Amino acid sequence: MSKTICLNCERTEQETPLLMLTFKDETKFICAQCLPTLIHKPHLLVEKLPGFDPSNIPPHEH
Repeated sequence: MSKTICLNCERTEQETPLLMLTFKDETKFICAQCLPTLIHKPHLLVEKLPGFDPSNIPPHEH
């Protein structure tokens, strides 16, 4: 069972609000402060999300 900690900074839900996400059928958590990293610099989280390849994500059209 995974802990309820931010996948990036490892702060707990007792320290900061966490958002839940799923990836490859696994539940993960990320805090609001680290969420921009997932959105804008996902390559920095590759080691923390095994199997994640942000180069396969097409850019958003705005």
